[in-house]
Amino acid sequence: MARVRPMLNGVPETLLWTLYNRAYEAGHPYPVIDDPMALQLVADLDYPFEKRFGRPNAFHSQAQALRSRCFDLAVEGYLRAHPQATVVGLGDGLETGFWRVDNGRLNWLSVELPEVAALRRTLLPSSDRLRTLSRSATDLSWLDEIEDPVGRGVAVTTQGLLMYLEPAEVRRILAGCAERLPGGVLVLDSMARWLARGTVAGTSKVGSMTIPPMRWAMNPRERKKLLSAHPNITEVHALGLPRGRGAMGELIRLQHLTPGLRTLTPAMTLLRFGA
Repeated sequence: MARVRPMLNGVPETLLWTLYNRAYEAGHPYPVIDDPMALQLVADLDYPFEKRFGRPNAFHSQAQALRSRCFDLAVEGYLRAHPQATVVGLGDGLETGFWRVDNGRLNWLSVELPEVAALRRTLLPSSDRLRTLSRSATDLSWLDEIEDPVGRGVAVTTQGLLMYLEPAEVRRILAGCAERLPGGVLVLDSMARWLARGTVAGTSKVGSMTIPPMRWAMNPRERKKLLSAHPNITEVHALGLPRGRGAMGELIRLQHLTPGLRTLTPAMTLLRFGA
């Protein structure tokens, strides 16, 4: 297959930085995430990863891979009780979560902007249990695409997405899921307010890429405020990072646990909806 040149900018381009770090970690002899498809995706893309983002950073690559693994573990936990559930990946980018957690019975719905949905269809293998929907996550009509949400259960993931939306849009997504997906869960990550302010000011960069403005931010101690989005949100709790590798993995673990430092990386949260 000829290499594919992604024509992405703004928020969609950030998925390439995430992929770059995940692939770098997946190529380690003892990776914290089993993701050979990430390596293949980087090889299949005609994109100047190192020129655009700089050389991979050992902290960021392992931290981002651990973030993805944290999402995987949350989904796997839900699948143990609901093995035929639908997993909805909002803003899935070039994540390969379907193949990492597939139990042979789940169904997966990726909801992506048209330019990213086209990339997924071109680069990723097809499956009769995987659909990619060209639609913004803020257009809640994607909820109509879920078959039997009550009987089979639904887990929604929003990795690297909500922080780029307006607060009212985030609240609407959470409320819509709580209203329409009883018995389901939603897993999100959020950035601290001080980090988000730098992106709004246009001063936060990764290599030569300016990080797009993060309009929605939440400090870890503010998690309980998410309960106010809808009465059907019955549980909000923090998700800890899985253990990493070596001294860097220990540093990431301690950073994530230390009040004064935990805001350096995204905070992961699981919401549960009442049946």
